[in-house]
Amino acid sequence: MKYTLLYICLLLLPIVAANADNITRTPDIVPAPVQMVPGSGNFRFSDRTTFAVENAEQAGVAKSFVRLFTHAAGFTPKLKTGARKGDVLFVTDRSLKSEAYELDVTPKNITIKASDIKGFFYALQTIRLLLPPSIESTKAVQADWTVPAVQIKDEPRFGFRSFMLDVVRCFIPKENVLRIIDCMAMLKINTLHFHLTDDNGWRIEIKKYPKLTEVGAWRVDHTDVPFHSRRNPKPGEPTPIGGFFTQEEIKEIVAYAAERQIEVIPEIEMPAHANAALASYPQMVCPVVDKFLGVLPGLGGDHAGIIFCAGNDSVYTFLQDIIDEILPLFPSRYIHLGGDEARKTYWEKCPLCQARMKKEHLANEEDLQGYFMKRMSDYVQSKGREVIGWDELTNTTIPEGVIIYGWQGLGNAALKAAAQGHRFVMTPARIMYLIRYQGPQWFEPVTYFGNITLKDVYDYEPVQKDWKPEYASLLMGVQASLWTEFCDKPEDVDYLAFPRLAALAEVAWTQPEKKNWPSFLKAMDVYNEHLAVKGVEYARSMYNIQHTITPVDGVLRVKLECVRPDMEIHYTLDGSEPAAASSLYSGELTLNKTLTVKCATFADGKQMGKTLVLPVKWNKATAKPILNPVSNEYVLTNGLRGSLKYTDLEWCSWAKNDSISFTVDLQKEEKLHTFTLGCITCYGMAVHKPSVIQVFVSTDNRNYRKVGETRFTPEEIFREGTYIDDYSLDMGGVQARYVRVKAKGAGACPPDHVRPGQEARMYFDEMIIE
Repeated sequence: MKYTLLYICLLLLPIVAANADNITRTPDIVPAPVQMVPGSGNFRFSDRTTFAVENAEQAGVAKSFVRLFTHAAGFTPKLKTGARKGDVLFVTDRSLKSEAYELDVTPKNITIKASDIKGFFYALQTIRLLLPPSIESTKAVQADWTVPAVQIKDEPRFGFRSFMLDVVRCFIPKENVLRIIDCMAMLKINTLHFHLTDDNGWRIEIKKYPKLTEVGAWRVDHTDVPFHSRRNPKPGEPTPIGGFFTQEEIKEIVAYAAERQIEVIPEIEMPAHANAALASYPQMVCPVVDKFLGVLPGLGGDHAGIIFCAGNDSVYTFLQDIIDEILPLFPSRYIHLGGDEARKTYWEKCPLCQARMKKEHLANEEDLQGYFMKRMSDYVQSKGREVIGWDELTNTTIPEGVIIYGWQGLGNAALKAAAQGHRFVMTPARIMYLIRYQGPQWFEPVTYFGNITLKDVYDYEPVQKDWKPEYASLLMGVQASLWTEFCDKPEDVDYLAFPRLAALAEVAWTQPEKKNWPSFLKAMDVYNEHLAVKGVEYARSMYNIQHTITPVDGVLRVKLECVRPDMEIHYTLDGSEPAAASSLYSGELTLNKTLTVKCATFADGKQMGKTLVLPVKWNKATAKPILNPVSNEYVLTNGLRGSLKYTDLEWCSWAKNDSISFTVDLQKEEKLHTFTLGCITCYGMAVHKPSVIQVFVSTDNRNYRKVGETRFTPEEIFREGTYIDDYSLDMGGVQARYVRVKAKGAGACPPDHVRPGQEARMYFDEMIIE
């Protein structure tokens, strides 16, 4: 008997092996589902495929999906309402949570289970990403219209998964907004926070106040300089830059989003970020304002402090009238009223505001803003809507029921609201502000501040270990926010948004324990292929190399990194272009002379990122130690000059800029002829030369003598633009081992600066001694 069983088992082995070979690999889906079990074979869509749905609502969702095949495949699957049999079957399962779904794909049929229309929609988005990317084509193409057999159980981590799109600073046409919404839908992002008003423009038609778009939607053309450096408009200047959405266009956007299970939340900023509105209706400003009111093309300097008058009752009537037109256009549960960055300069001097404070028994101007926001919040809430505001609302009494967006720094101000029982959303500027550089800055277009890479967004964990337990229950979800100060066209907006929105989606949808960076990259690559077919110019910054060059014991250590672990880095040291056959980077390089490092990322023999060129030049200070270093002073002697981006990690800066000092040890006495120090100016960010630079030398690190000093005039210090100046000194052949540099900051930026009163900061690189 036992031999008979053995014989049967041997006969079955090839069948088992064949079935195992036929099992598809685990699909690449972003955001990652809760559970995926690959099956065997594939399901094929054709003109004979029938979708069987239970009701008209399901039919609407299915019809949008079927339309993809009509355009891309040249055939239209059938759709039957009320049918219980079909190739793609919708089944309501009330045991599932809202937005959850179960998807069972076999070679013969597809079954989708969900408790609501959202779940059915998200299941179809998963199928969409399983299909060939050419499903996004607007004309018929040849493709294998199959999806792999798989069983998926899925549900979101957070119910609030949001993307904020600023169409004020860079207005983009309706068609581009619709395309972004469709790309969001593929990622199961369910909220579009639509930033429609600000200092730089008013983007929505309000019929009762036509000047909001006749005047407020247009600004001067100062695009020849970066946003942060733009001067304010002058009376009579032409205003060709801008645009706005008509109410009919808004209705189309909202309906298009709703079809994709996306709620559009409008933001009408108040009391600050209102120059566009105030330029249109100047009677809404405090009577003490004596400046020209115009739509700002940039930061605005002290004009950004011009805000709605809190003591003028007509202001509240004006804003309530606007809300009355906004509400019918946006059926959203929430209305965002802004509340951020409201300078109280004019409120402090305004007789109307001071009278309001006295009448309402308000202790200070911060409480006056609390009064302002409560009054407007009460009005919105009286219309059956809920109010959202930025985290500055926590600086005073928070209006009852208001939801707080935590944005400053790591967003922790929102926890002050949570401690009072308020719900909140996390969109921390240091991690979720997509305006920041998304890759090594040497390759990126100019924007603000430091880096927020794809990996930074992906690694974000909103729920911190030190939170009180009740905070997590009040956290509604997360948002990535795209401010568009440095965008001039729709393609610039796409570049900053994608593919980092895919990382946001995984943070918002996927449980932390299910996240896997290498798996995410594979799934994101699939998503990016869909974007490419749709014509979206997504960023490839994730393929570029970040370098770090550090002086160590008289040599330079060169570290090369790419956020993608699936990339190989190949490099050359002879000035030739790197290729797949060039040396493979496997650890830090050691340099001890002038040469140029060239490197790039490769996959399967193909170059994926841009070539990084590091021209390392040796001088007497190169690789020498800085005594008692603070901050990142090592970059002063690492042989590499900084770029025109002062945040590129090659410029040395200090926390305090009133007076700084650093000393290099040349390790032995040397005959010194010239000293050079690079200084960068970035006018719009208040980065300027110091008022004075002094150079001292010593042979023993105790007794120093001055060998040179240069003082800069205010005109030299605050000259506009972004540029690098080299401060040079003839050292006259002096013998010394130690060279010390002292510099004094320029102090506050002058009143006519774009950042008046802000402390000017110093950035130096490189120290060159010959």
